[in-house]
Amino acid sequence: MNRFIPAALAALMPFAAVAEEAESSFVEANILGIFYHELAHALIDLEQVPIFGQEEDAADVFSILMIHTLFEEEAAQALAYDAAWGFIGEAEMREGGVEEIAWWDTHGPDEQRFYNTVCLFYGANPDAREEFAKEFDLPQERAEYCPMEYEQADASWGVLLDELTARGAGQTITFEGDTDSLTAQVIAEEVKALNNELSLSTQLTVREESCGEANAFYDPEAREVVFCSEFEDHLRQMEAQL
Repeated sequence: MNRFIPAALAALMPFAAVAEEAESSFVEANILGIFYHELAHALIDLEQVPIFGQEEDAADVFSILMIHTLFEEEAAQALAYDAAWGFIGEAEMREGGVEEIAWWDTHGPDEQRFYNTVCLFYGANPDAREEFAKEFDLPQERAEYCPMEYEQADASWGVLLDELTARGAGQTITFEGDTDSLTAQVIAEEVKALNNELSLSTQLTVREESCGEANAFYDPEAREVVFCSEFEDHLRQMEAQL
């Protein structure tokens, strides 16, 4: 059962129109997935969500849970497919010498984040997503535990989502950025859709701006999610290598 009305997000599938050569479901899906990840960090701070374990892992869980929760099956599978490939792309770029893995970082290895994403999404609806799991070679030893992993995720994040939607629509999330970019169009549409369905306890700003690097982060002091404009080119480069 979807907590949010799928029609409210229909404008995102496909996402906002851009020039034909710039269109990419992979780039769009990963922009959305990364936005959900950073939104999770914001919610943990603003809504005082208790986290047991690494916060980055919890944010990954929230991201794929949102894709499962907000979208109808066909759209959800398409988004999850590209989001999972995003982790493979990061790993391949690292192996190709573009980036090096930082073992000290709070983010887990991309290969593990890939399997966690596939497992959680599969576990949310195993009957409908058996082929999804097979395509990504999810081992049977892991697959049998995935429904329980989803239940744990839903039992934690689901409570918060219920609380946010119970407050009703609001304008507690504000987007600021250049609406000519694909990144801005995707995130602006999603912010609008979320405002139509829920309210946060504190105002949150989502900003697209140049950072000098491909990055996205939540700034707790400013209460802002910052999505660096350089990330879009990074995703396009990644897609070209897959």
